[in-house]
Amino acid sequence: MIDTVEAKEQVKKFIIETSYVPEDKVQDDTKIFVEGIFDSMGFLSLINFIEDNFDIKAEDSELLEENFESVNAIANFIFKKLN
Repeated sequence: MIDTVEAKEQVKKFIIETSYVPEDKVQDDTKIFVEGIFDSMGFLSLINFIEDNFDIKAEDSELLEENFESVNAIANFIFKKLN
């Protein structure tokens, strides 16, 4: 089973590769939407990535900013869904 550290690494790598921002701009607590790293299209690709790579389904009621605002929040969301 995946742990939060591994989930963070995968999510961070996806964000960096998808957004083309320098690696040092994406920290675990960086607000990816506030900082302009991702927009609504980036959010959709993030949801697809999470669902495909972690084999989970994000319900409409879970599509809240606090679940996806940073690498930490995303990893916590993934970990909760897997457990």
